[in-house]
Amino acid sequence: MKGGSSYRVRARHFSLTLIAVVFTTLFLWIWEKNPFLHLAQDQFLLPSSEFISDLPDESLLNVKEKEHFNEVDPNYVRPETYTKAIQESDIPFNNSTSTSSSSIRKVDGHSRTSSTRKVCNYAKGSWVPDNRRPLYSGRKCKQWLSEMWACRLTQRTDFSYEGFRWQPDDCEMPDFDRFAFMKRMEGKTIAFVGDSLGRQQFQSLMCMVTGGEETPEVEDVGREYGLIIAKGNIRPDGWAFRFPPTNTTILYYWSSSLCDLQPLNASDPKTEVAMHLDRPPAFLSRFLDRFNVLILNTGHHWNRGKINANRWVMYINGQPNQDRRLAAVGNAKNFTVHSIARWIDSQLPSHPRLKAFFRTISPRHFANGEWNTGGSCDNMTPLSKGSTVSKDESSDIVVESAVQGTRVKILDITALSELRDEGHIARFSVKATEGIQDCLHWCLPGIPDTWNEVLCAQI
Repeated sequence: MKGGSSYRVRARHFSLTLIAVVFTTLFLWIWEKNPFLHLAQDQFLLPSSEFISDLPDESLLNVKEKEHFNEVDPNYVRPETYTKAIQESDIPFNNSTSTSSSSIRKVDGHSRTSSTRKVCNYAKGSWVPDNRRPLYSGRKCKQWLSEMWACRLTQRTDFSYEGFRWQPDDCEMPDFDRFAFMKRMEGKTIAFVGDSLGRQQFQSLMCMVTGGEETPEVEDVGREYGLIIAKGNIRPDGWAFRFPPTNTTILYYWSSSLCDLQPLNASDPKTEVAMHLDRPPAFLSRFLDRFNVLILNTGHHWNRGKINANRWVMYINGQPNQDRRLAAVGNAKNFTVHSIARWIDSQLPSHPRLKAFFRTISPRHFANGEWNTGGSCDNMTPLSKGSTVSKDESSDIVVESAVQGTRVKILDITALSELRDEGHIARFSVKATEGIQDCLHWCLPGIPDTWNEVLCAQI
């Protein structure tokens, strides 16, 4: 009996040892075969779910992510479509603000519990008629509004798209009062960092806070942020304006990819540019401590044609990227969005006065082609695609997953904007070209004003 018992013990130990060896070998093999596990590095965490290769795809949950209509050079390379977003199921998140409590009461338009605060879903609601719109004159706001986006100055005759406001279902969104807003922003700086859709939102806010009226006392303080016209450029990398009565600064910085871009040879105008996917723009690193509200956005510049035309070369950890999966444009975009969201989150403890927002992608509405192949958005009837957003989740799952578990807030404008295809520049461009429509940018006054109303409600 003793011998048999000893044999069974030894056999059990041998079995457990064999299982441990097999699992260890399997783990090491997976680790070796999945270089993405090595790319995370500190705060730049990657999802462990599968990255999808850069294949043509017409939509991201009904949002077409392609290159935007180029306002400067109409002859840029035809865009490729982006890939579907990666799922974010296995990232270890910290500082979660979710609550399972059933004891909730509404205070100041938000749901509260005794221990946590659950932010309202401002993206869920309906468009409703409002004869008090627009919030400013599209004819008068020439001080801030680019002529190419001022549809009141074009041959367009139907402006019914201006007469609606967004009404969230379960939270209050007070009417925008420019005087109250500027008083609330006294001594503060609001910074938009992103592409031309971010620039539209910036111009919209400038018109909203001035009522579209000429405001000569506003100071141009772009030099404080290095926003000057560099040699060889036609415009600066952004603008910054200060309102002396309240000492409020509103600025915009052009960063279409939200990556740090560094020329490999500064003395060569045709040099390749290192596109550091895991680094925030140098502008953010330099001036973040001066911002009180930050709004990020990216999306429509992530295509192979634009990257090649700009001579951007993807870098990771200070070195040229060697991983073919990350070289896929859609994967690189997703990696960058997650990286900068986590970088901002890592900075917030040392910037307690800063509120950071990541704005979801603005939808395009090209039909029957692209901007240079006869694509159009000729609908002029408001809300022909419906008036209500009823889903709880965001249509931009890349941004939604990137901010999950961080202190960066989502500014979710995708689904509500998807319903407003009649609000684009369309064929009414100031410099209209036969057969070319702009179904990416919006008329102002217009949909970006609502983005700012949702932003102001969340600040």
